[in-house]
Amino acid sequence: MPRFSNLYELLLTFIFIMNNPLKGIAQSSTPDKIYGFTEAHAATELRLEHEFDQQLQPSDLDSWMKRLAARPHHLGSAYDHQNALFLDSLFRAWGYQTRIDTYYVLFPKPKSRILEMTAPTHFRATLEEKSLPQDPYTQQIQEALPPYNAYSIDGDVTGQLVYANYGLPDDYEMLARYGIDVKGKIVIVRYGHSWRGIKPKVAAEHGAIGCIIYSDPADDGYFQGDTYPTGPFKNPWGVQRGSVIDMPIYSGDPLTPNVAATKNAPRLSLNEVKIFTQIPVLPISYHDAQPLLEALKGPVAPPSWRGALPITYHLGAGPATIHLQLSFSWDIVPCYDVVAMLPGKAYPDQWIIRGNHYDAWVHGAADPISGQVALLAEAKALAALHQQGWQPQRTIVFCAWDGEEQGLLGSTEWVEDHLKELQQKAIVYLNSDGNGRGYLGVGGSHTLEKFFNQVALSVIDPETDTNVVARLRARIISQEGTQASSLDGDQYIHISALGSGSDYSPFLQHAGIASLNVGYGGENEGGEYHTLYDTYLDYIQFKDSSFSYGITLSKTMGRCILRLANCDLLPFDFTHFTQTVKHYVTQLQQLEKHERDTATTVNKWLEQKIYALATDPQLRMALPSPKKAVPYLNFAPLLNALSELDTLANLYASRTNDISHLSPEQLRKLNQLLPQSEQQLLDPAGLPHRPWYKHTIYAPGLYTGYGVKTLPGAREAIEQGNWPEAQQQIIQESDAIKRLVKLLNTLNKI
Repeated sequence: MPRFSNLYELLLTFIFIMNNPLKGIAQSSTPDKIYGFTEAHAATELRLEHEFDQQLQPSDLDSWMKRLAARPHHLGSAYDHQNALFLDSLFRAWGYQTRIDTYYVLFPKPKSRILEMTAPTHFRATLEEKSLPQDPYTQQIQEALPPYNAYSIDGDVTGQLVYANYGLPDDYEMLARYGIDVKGKIVIVRYGHSWRGIKPKVAAEHGAIGCIIYSDPADDGYFQGDTYPTGPFKNPWGVQRGSVIDMPIYSGDPLTPNVAATKNAPRLSLNEVKIFTQIPVLPISYHDAQPLLEALKGPVAPPSWRGALPITYHLGAGPATIHLQLSFSWDIVPCYDVVAMLPGKAYPDQWIIRGNHYDAWVHGAADPISGQVALLAEAKALAALHQQGWQPQRTIVFCAWDGEEQGLLGSTEWVEDHLKELQQKAIVYLNSDGNGRGYLGVGGSHTLEKFFNQVALSVIDPETDTNVVARLRARIISQEGTQASSLDGDQYIHISALGSGSDYSPFLQHAGIASLNVGYGGENEGGEYHTLYDTYLDYIQFKDSSFSYGITLSKTMGRCILRLANCDLLPFDFTHFTQTVKHYVTQLQQLEKHERDTATTVNKWLEQKIYALATDPQLRMALPSPKKAVPYLNFAPLLNALSELDTLANLYASRTNDISHLSPEQLRKLNQLLPQSEQQLLDPAGLPHRPWYKHTIYAPGLYTGYGVKTLPGAREAIEQGNWPEAQQQIIQESDAIKRLVKLLNTLNKI
C-alpha cells in the first residue's frame, strides 16, 4: 500500500550520527557477541547467516516477479487467486506446513464514473490510462480495475469547483481567509502531504459535496524528471488508485470490525458503516485536471499552492461547474491469506511472523511484489538450511497477505481471527512492502531498536560495499550536517515510529505484538504508484534492475528471523524505548507551549492590528480568529512513570548484557514474559473516538492517515484543543507505562 517515497520520507527522520561521524564504521560488522546469544551459540549463528546468504539468488526474485506481476491481480480477481495458489505451492514444495485462510470482505468496484465540466465550457474527463506500445503489460486494460477510489460512496452531484491545494485542514483555513466557502461545492485537491483518505474526509467536514484528487506534475510528474516510459515519473495519463476508507478509525473489512470476516460472521449493513467517505470522491490524471483548473477564476492561489501545470492557479469558486456521478457494486469477495509454518524444535508455541502482501491495484511490480519476492527468497533459503539439518528453536510463520490495498483487509481479519492465540504465541511481527534501490528504512517498536541496529550493521549495501547503517548515516549527514541529533551519542540509528499503511498495523496497534517494518528505497522515485504503469518492465528499468536490493532486504529480514528464532534470550531492550518515549513527552510539552504561545501572539497581533495593517487590502482577506487561552497540563504522572521505567530498564540491560550467568530455567521464564511487554502498552478501552486502536504509544493520526502520532491520545487532544481529554490521556498513557514497569519488576526478579 505505501508509496515508497513516503517510507523514504520517514527514513529521513531516522538519525544516525557519532561525535566523529565517519570514524569507526567498518565495511561490515559481524561481532562475536550477538545480543541474546551465548558466546558459543553466537558463533554458530554467524555461520548459519553466512550459509543463508549463499542460498539467495537474484534470478529467483526476477522469475517470481515476472510470474506474480504478469497480469492485473487485485483483490477478488482470477489472477489474484492464481497467485495465492502459486505462493502456496512454493511454500509446500519447500517443505512448509501451508494453508490458505479465506475471509469474505466488502470490496466495491465501479459501475459508472462520470466527470464533466458543464460551465463555462463543456469538457468530459477521459478517466482512463493509455496503454503504451513500449510496455505490453499496459495493454491488459480489460483485466485491470479502472482508476477510482475504493469506499467512496455512490453519488451524483453538481456544483462550482474550488481548488483546495492538498486538502488539509490548514488549507481550508486559508480558503476561509480569502472568503471562499466550500459548502455545497466540489473541491479539487492534489495528492500528497497526507494519506488520500483524509482529503475527502476534511472536504466533507467543511461542507463540500464532492472531491476530486489529481496528481500534479510538480509532485511526481514531468517537473521531477522524465515521464514513463522514457523515465520513471508519472506521465499525463497516470492515475493513482487507492482506498479512501477512514482507516485511522479501524482497519480491515468495513462490515466486521473486531471480528474475523468469516462466511457466517455478523456484519454491519452498509448504512451502519461509519468509515466510508461522506461524499463521492474520484482520482484523475493531470491530463484531465488541467482543463478544470484552467477554468477557475477568483483569487490567484498562494505561491505554495501552485503546481507545475502551465496555467495560473486560481482558487475559484467557479465559474467552472462540475458534474460528478459515481456508482459502485458493493460486493463481498474472497480474500486469500497464504500461511506457511516451519515448526520450532524447542519452543513450537513461540512464533516469529514474517509478512508481505501480494495483492495489487493493477500489476503491482513495485507495490507489493518487490517485497513479496524478497520474502520468498528468505523462505526458500531457510527451507534449504532446514533440509541440510538445521531446525529453528522457535516456529517461523510466513504470511502472504491479500486485500492489503483496500485497507489491510487480509492481515487485519487474520489477526482478529487469531487474536488470543497471537497474544499468547507471537514474539515479533516482521513486515515489508514495496522495495527498491537506495537507503535502509525501518520503523517499529523501540524495544527492538537495539536488536535491529546490530542486525543492520552486518548487512552490506550492494552499491557502496559498506554496511547499510553507514550509508544511511552518510545520507543524513549530507542533508542535515554533522550536528544531526543522536541517541546518547552512540552508534545507533533511531528507528521511526509506525503509523499505518501496511500490514504491521493490526499486529502492533490492535494486538500489541512488537513489530518492525523494513524496506530500501530513495533512489527509485517515480510516478507509477497504484497506476497501470507499475509493471515488471518499469521495475527492472527504474527501480532495482539487478534485484540487488531485493537480496539486501532478504539478508536483513533473514537475519532478523534467524536471530529471533534461534536466540537464547529474546532480544528486547527497554532502555531505547524509555529514552524514545521521554523524547515524545518532551515533544508534547513543546506542543503545549507552542499552542499557548501561538494563542498569545495571535490575540496580541489582532489587538495591535498587525494582521490588518500587513495584509493587501485589495485581497480582502479575513483576519485570523481570536484564540482561546491554553491551560497548563500536568505531565507529572507520565514523567514519574518514565523515571521508574528508566531505572528498571537499565537494571534489566545490565543483568542481560552477559547472559552466560543465567540458568536455562531463568531464560525460559524470561522468554515467556518478554513478548508480553508490548501488550502492556495497550489501553483496553482503546484510543478516544477509535477504540479499535489500543496502543498508547503509536497510532496513525486522525488527520494524517499513514503518518504516525506518538502518545496519540494526548497529542491529538492537544492539537484539537480538547484540554480535559488531553489530561485524561496523559493519565492513560502513564498507566500503560506503569504496567510495563510492573512487568520489568518481575523480569528483574527472575
